Amino acid sequence: MATAREELPGLAWTLRPMMQADLARVAELERESYAFPWSDQIFSDCLRVGYHCVVVETADGVMGYSVLSMGAGEAHVLNLCIAGELRRRGIGRQLLLAVLGHARDRGVRDGYLEVRRSNRAAIALYQDLGFECVGQRRGYYQAHEGREDALVYRLELGTLP
Repeated sequence: MATAREELPGLAWTLRPMMQADLARVAELERESYAFPWSDQIFSDCLRVGYHCVVVETADGVMGYSVLSMGAGEAHVLNLCIAGELRRRGIGRQLLLAVLGHARDRGVRDGYLEVRRSNRAAIALYQDLGFECVGQRRGYYQAHEGREDALVYRLELGTLP
């Protein structure tokens, strides 16, 4: 994947492939963002098996990432995160569009993802992009009081801008 440079008012950022050297920062962002984060080893394994792993880099370093798996005509967004101080600036939207565009350009028809039922901001973003809720997975996510359901969303990648 070639790097992509984006500009937002007051912020320049680059999207590039994730490298082994990025894993400490990626894991740090994960721990800062989620109560039940992925382990460092999960990210390392995703790189090792060849998932499409990318980072968002600014002048301050790695400030976001995404992990996407592809197979059998489907793409699955496994993880997507933007540093807290950069949220609600459109970077997550652009990152999601970029990884799904990568899949579409490789002939993938449908994109899927799971989201916590309580994650209203993410759900609003997915619906705004045209994702449809196609199901749920009961008790999918670890939660402070037991388990939380995931909503499963699907997008026909041919509809991407």
